[in-house]
Amino acid sequence: MKNLKIYGWPKHAMLGFTVICLAFLFSSGFTGCTTERPEPPVAEKIPKELTFHGDTRLDNYYWLNERDNPKVIAYLTAENEYKDAMMKHTERFQKKLYEEIVGRIKKTDMSVPYKERSYYYYSRYEGEGEYPIYCRKKGSMEAEEEILLNVNEMAKGHAFYSVAGYTVSTDNNLIAFGVDTVSRRKYTINFKNLKTGEMLPDKIPVTSGRAAWANDNKTVFYTLKDDETLRSYKVMKHVLGTDISTDKEVFEEKDVTFSTYVYKTKSEKYLFIGSGSTLSDEYRFLDADNPDGKFKIIHPREKDLLYDVAHYKDKFYIRTNYKAKNFRLIATPVNRTTKENWKEVIPHRGDILLQGFEVFKDFLVLNERIKGLPNLRIMRWDKKGEHYLDFGEETYSAYIAYNPEFDTDILRYGYTSMTTPRSDFDYNMNTKDKTLLKQQEVVGDFDSNNYHAERLYATARDGTKVPISLVYRKGLEKNGDNPLLLYGYGSYGATMNASFSSVRLSLLDRGFVYAIAHIRGGQEMGRYWYEEGKLFKKKNTFTDFIDCAEHLIAEKFTNPDKLFAQGGSAGGLLMGAVVNMRPDLFKGVMAAVPWVDVITTMLDPDIPLTTGEYDEWGDPNKKEYYDYMLSYSPYDNVEAKDYPAMLVTTGLHDSQVQYFEPAKWVAKLRELKTDDNILLLDTDMESGHGGASGRFRRYKRTALQYAFFLDLLGIKK
Repeated sequence: MKNLKIYGWPKHAMLGFTVICLAFLFSSGFTGCTTERPEPPVAEKIPKELTFHGDTRLDNYYWLNERDNPKVIAYLTAENEYKDAMMKHTERFQKKLYEEIVGRIKKTDMSVPYKERSYYYYSRYEGEGEYPIYCRKKGSMEAEEEILLNVNEMAKGHAFYSVAGYTVSTDNNLIAFGVDTVSRRKYTINFKNLKTGEMLPDKIPVTSGRAAWANDNKTVFYTLKDDETLRSYKVMKHVLGTDISTDKEVFEEKDVTFSTYVYKTKSEKYLFIGSGSTLSDEYRFLDADNPDGKFKIIHPREKDLLYDVAHYKDKFYIRTNYKAKNFRLIATPVNRTTKENWKEVIPHRGDILLQGFEVFKDFLVLNERIKGLPNLRIMRWDKKGEHYLDFGEETYSAYIAYNPEFDTDILRYGYTSMTTPRSDFDYNMNTKDKTLLKQQEVVGDFDSNNYHAERLYATARDGTKVPISLVYRKGLEKNGDNPLLLYGYGSYGATMNASFSSVRLSLLDRGFVYAIAHIRGGQEMGRYWYEEGKLFKKKNTFTDFIDCAEHLIAEKFTNPDKLFAQGGSAGGLLMGAVVNMRPDLFKGVMAAVPWVDVITTMLDPDIPLTTGEYDEWGDPNKKEYYDYMLSYSPYDNVEAKDYPAMLVTTGLHDSQVQYFEPAKWVAKLRELKTDDNILLLDTDMESGHGGASGRFRRYKRTALQYAFFLDLLGIKK
């Protein structure tokens, strides 16, 4: 059975064969297969030679990128059926885990309202509803509720439904919002009259989903996406009531390594077009009262010059890396915006990363990262004092929330830690009074005092100290015999903050330790932390993760028979590289939507997002990058050796990491690996990179993942 080339069969015949075989395997008396355990699918090998820089790679599974090929759908379906068969004995446990997870979620709930112009905006959920209801009230929260969008009603009849980027016109009467029903992140912008409730006929397809309103309340600016590469490449102008075929092009980003976007400033005075790549930014601005005017450039793009802009009074405030690796804040007059006019407001500091800022009438708020942790710094424009907020925990996450009001002394911020549920605060920047508006309710018997969080530092092989955030249930013995799940990402300068997850309690309450490895490639320890984990230093990301794992073993939190690893997307690349380098270190690995076929993807400019990635990974059209990337590409480095148990997930419509990368990887692992450890591919045939839409359904895959880990440990309940 293992050697049958079943994927050349007609789809219905293959499916019938698989279903019948698996049914027999789980019934009594069938001995036609050589083992009680069902045989995994075997993908057909169709050799394809890929030659570049004089190097030839043989890809036997290249054909799996043919999305519309019935053989491909048949293979993915068979893998799903095999996954179901192998996990069938855990179905009841999965159901229990799912009910546990969603049982902690407050069913009828409401967000903290925020005030914008004369309205209070919020979203709420009702009962078992999967989607939010977006609402507002005029003047006060005691006023009559207006429902802007009831996404539950809108989503009826759709397997996937996502609303993104809703924006309300300056006169408060119209709303624009993007809708994606496929999960490819290609949104159609729709418009609704909030006074009458009617949907306008204007529909704009293949966009990023967000529209920026001019102050005339009829002109919007939006970003088109390339239908194939999904790159946001063109800013257009639409006037409500006109045919979209007459929309005017405002800006086209012709450099394929850049993407573009458009938005309105907090002051509502200007419209901005931003265009950026990994290492370079460029902005243009236009008076929002003059939508037919011409956008003016702030400062032309330069290699390695990053900046972002906010407006305050007669100046633009710019956070930039100009002569400042960890960024600094400068100001420039709105009529003299190029670099020679920039005046320093906050200087560069080698030990503090300036991550962001927020402007108010009387205050400037800075988001700074110090010793790997976020800090909020409050400064007065009149320079009569400044201070930091005190959070009082060893490892945590704090952030500036949405603050649309300008003339206020109240800062809205969010706080969470590995033991503290997400909390929304209003902070009076004058009196320093702090008001807790809402803390995420965890339904059931949750008590944060039952859990302990701490921060460790592993010593990497080159001597670098790598932070690790940990959480576990109090009373845990550090005897080297605890199951531990180690999570990592380590790319794009993305910071993995120590935050709370009610979902995670299903592991902690069963004796797990949960750990985040703050590895290089992120930005936890400053900009240099990112630069030490990219391009020709990318392998630091992988070795840091391995060194963190070994440190946790040495500190007697766990051992290789109880150590699990998890990462997704670029973190899935991390998982693929790590299991090639140290497969002996882990009992099991969860690789979610993993990017694993590095060379083939980066050599194909038609694959979504490829061209914008060259500054992150390197351009393999240059031999030195090709050779380095090839040395760690997970798919290219699969070998005939033992691998840990692995669960790999993907989505057929994934726009970030195409489904065929994890599918090819699993097929090659099946072909070469020498162990009997379980290897599963779970493909969501209805969703993309973010998984299922809706607030509950997504946790069915989480329940599968947790059951996978727990089953490997023999934990059945």
